Amino acid sequence: MSYSVGQVAGFAGVTVRTLHHYDDIGLLVPSARSQAGHRRYSDTDLDRLQQILFYRELGFQLDEVAALLDDPDADPRAHLRRQHELLTARIEKLKKMAAAVEHAMEARKMGINLTPEEKFEVFGDKDPERYADEAEARWGGTAEYAESQRRVARYTKEDWQRIQAEMADWGERYDALMTAGEPPAGEAAMALAQEHRQHICTWYYECSYELHRCLGEMYVSDERFKAFYDSMRPGLAEHLRDAIRANADRHQA
Repeated sequence: MSYSVGQVAGFAGVTVRTLHHYDDIGLLVPSARSQAGHRRYSDTDLDRLQQILFYRELGFQLDEVAALLDDPDADPRAHLRRQHELLTARIEKLKKMAAAVEHAMEARKMGINLTPEEKFEVFGDKDPERYADEAEARWGGTAEYAESQRRVARYTKEDWQRIQAEMADWGERYDALMTAGEPPAGEAAMALAQEHRQHICTWYYECSYELHRCLGEMYVSDERFKAFYDSMRPGLAEHLRDAIRANADRHQA
């Protein structure tokens, strides 16, 4: 059984041009040619292409892939074991990165699924590695960070959807509160500040009133947090900070 270059491109999700390039550099030379001189790929060629794409997905350069695959002492099963180990390590890194970002951004707007691809759709053109490093730098040595990491590691897609829905509902009610002209130190605002703190306690870590006060300051001082809260309603970040202060004061008095 042999396959045309177009068929192989379709199977593998690559372009015909990519397959031509692999042939030109000797990385994947088709086993046969048709009478008209067209490339024909065997099942063995497809196995090699699968190995190439695995390594490429893991970040290896083409010359590195060639060296690995053309090693005469290499066992094909050893390649699969190596790739499995590398992919497993990468998956674990992505899970930790996603959990760190959730902690840093307080999961306010992220409906995260379980696959790495779906998890990182929420970042758009942002660099998630930057936020993971920042989260660990800010909180990596704290009990709260460790607890958050432990909890989010077991959440399902449905859990993340519930978190998102709870936060969206809270945001709508806070918007309505501000529309009604309620002051930050009023009972209604402090009640929503308390609900905000409880949301963190329920889903991430035990958030003390003092820690909640610190978070409120960050929601105003950090432009990303401020932009998120103000996207619900202009001025919400500062209003929430003041409500958090008032709520903390009355519980710590």
